[in-house]
Amino acid sequence: GLFPRFYFLSNDELLEILSETKEPLRVQPHLKKCFEGISTLKFDDEKKIHGMYSIEGEFVPYTRVIDPIASKGQVEDWLVQVEEVMLKSVKQVVEQSYQDYMKKSRDKWSIAWQGQAILAVSKMFWTMQTEEAMKKSGLPGLQQYYDRLQNQLNETVAVVRTDINNLQRATLEALIVLDVHAKEVINTELIQQEICDPNDFAWLAQLRYYWEDNNVWVKIINCRLDYNYEYLGNSARLVITALTDRCYRTLCGAIYLNYGGAPEGPAGTGKTETVKDLAKALARYCIVFNCSDGLDYVIMGKFFKGLSCCGAWSCFDEFNR
Repeated sequence: GLFPRFYFLSNDELLEILSETKEPLRVQPHLKKCFEGISTLKFDDEKKIHGMYSIEGEFVPYTRVIDPIASKGQVEDWLVQVEEVMLKSVKQVVEQSYQDYMKKSRDKWSIAWQGQAILAVSKMFWTMQTEEAMKKSGLPGLQQYYDRLQNQLNETVAVVRTDINNLQRATLEALIVLDVHAKEVINTELIQQEICDPNDFAWLAQLRYYWEDNNVWVKIINCRLDYNYEYLGNSARLVITALTDRCYRTLCGAIYLNYGGAPEGPAGTGKTETVKDLAKALARYCIVFNCSDGLDYVIMGKFFKGLSCCGAWSCFDEFNR
């Protein structure tokens, strides 16, 4: 019960981790099974932890140093600290990059911070600037903002062509995917429909990000969901279509009312990927679980215990088996 993410591991994996009581470094290969975004931790010579690396090699410094030796060999004890400090560190990076956005040009800013922070902060400013444009000058304001977004997109594409490293390129690729969607929303959902009221349904139905009460909140229609700060690394994002948007609305509405959702459709249409991408948008830990006829209530019970204890999402693939 100390570290609920252990519920998602098999007994063999759990034994392997718990047997490494003296040597924290040997837990590294198993981290991926407990934390989706963490590939390795940065240890110093005294085996203290100073930060985390994603699979892509992105580094996030920790807000405080963790000392596994002080846990006297209890792996679950220092892994709980890793989880706690991970959330605080991601929040700190988001907060710092939010303040930095106003000080730098966007193209320089977009290669100066971690990918996850850049995507979240750019969505917050998009929401804020769209609402400002609507309130101040209606449709002409939106048209101006649309042109500005087009220029921003061109600038970002120009940066991709310069000499940047693979990590920055991956961040910009994800940013471009979100920027294109943001631009299209303003054109097709607002300008073409002649909507310039922030309380209109066409705008409320979009996934909107706000910085309120020193926290990131994600709103869609009447739902207000908290951004969870789970570190997801520098991963690619799905290209968002009208169907993806509709799926997001339904799933967010269900979650807000404490229900679940069941996307249905032919094989290979992206049902699982859509759920995973929504989890990324809300920075939630999402576990994909492949169901089979060999499962019984004991295994499922253990899995649900873990989900309820750590507040993760789960996507049950092939549930009809």
